[in-house]
Amino acid sequence: MPIIKPLLNRYLPLSSNVTETPTLIIDTQANPKDILEAAVQRVRASADLLETLHCLCFKHADVQDIPHITHALYLLTQDGNDLLQVAQQQMLSWKAPV
Repeated sequence: MPIIKPLLNRYLPLSSNVTETPTLIIDTQANPKDILEAAVQRVRASADLLETLHCLCFKHADVQDIPHITHALYLLTQDGNDLLQVAQQQMLSWKAPV
């Protein structure tokens, strides 16, 4: 199990950013419900795409489609994972109301 590091910065860049200046970020102080919903949306889209691919016949598929599909799956899965890590950190730091 990975060690969870405390969130030191409010804005956390997504791992899928490929530029020197991160353009896509997670607001670590956003509502945890919203962060979790964004993660679920991306993971669900990734799972749905994988399920579709599992059911397809590739007899007439173009070889160029494979990198396009894997790139889309990578982005969805990596962004979902980043969001889940922030949600997990928020839950581990959560204090019950008194």
